[in-house]
Amino acid sequence: MINTHVDEIANHPRRLIGLEAVHNFRDLGGYPTAGGRSTKWRTLFRSDGLYRLRGADDMSRVMQLGLKSVIDLRTEREQREQGIFPTDDIEVTFHHLSIVDVTWSDTETPEFDDEVEFLVWGYRDMLEIGSSRFADAMHVLAQTDSLPAVFHCAAGKDRTGVLAALLLSSLGVDDAHICADYGLTQDAMQRTIAWSKVHRPELAERYATIPKAYLAADPRAMQIILTELAQQHGSVRNYVREIGVADDTVEALGNLLLES
Repeated sequence: MINTHVDEIANHPRRLIGLEAVHNFRDLGGYPTAGGRSTKWRTLFRSDGLYRLRGADDMSRVMQLGLKSVIDLRTEREQREQGIFPTDDIEVTFHHLSIVDVTWSDTETPEFDDEVEFLVWGYRDMLEIGSSRFADAMHVLAQTDSLPAVFHCAAGKDRTGVLAALLLSSLGVDDAHICADYGLTQDAMQRTIAWSKVHRPELAERYATIPKAYLAADPRAMQIILTELAQQHGSVRNYVREIGVADDTVEALGNLLLES
């Protein structure tokens, strides 16, 4: 059952940063926490491939956000082939924290009949092999001079989605809001596909040929992951502690990312 209030918060008019060539650039503000506070607006963002930022309008819109840091979660190969955030045009501190060594499309992956099962398999793998990079990203974001910041991968869905979940849960945001935020990528994928058909036909062709599960963003998958982390570690915050993010770092994140 859809929680209307949760859905309204996820779809807040300030959430999506409307850009022409980047389709999943979103503000992580406005989410309530168990402590009665909420995440700050215009402080932390999540996105898809920021290497596509080139047009004057898009560049101007992003400049207005006053970004100080960009965290790129993609592989070195993706960066070589696609490019990176336009650091020559927008001055930021650039961090490369590749969560995985190879992407799903570059390696053999198990076949699943169910998209949710596939996503859960992939996210379990990320949490196991990419734990130190997730921790590194949280340490970067806990620094006062890092914000406002954006973190991104290629689609802003999987690597970005798991990091967003770890961050929001550590701050006290409940599973319903985290999963609703994750699910917003479903519409973003449709925007990306529609854009690629007009502007990047080679990308559109790739989208048409890769397994549909690679493009899925079913909130049920994220809920399974959050539930498993709570069952196996006591809480998501405990998992974050175990991968090397100390309580004082989480406290610093709260001071920087939550409204007073």
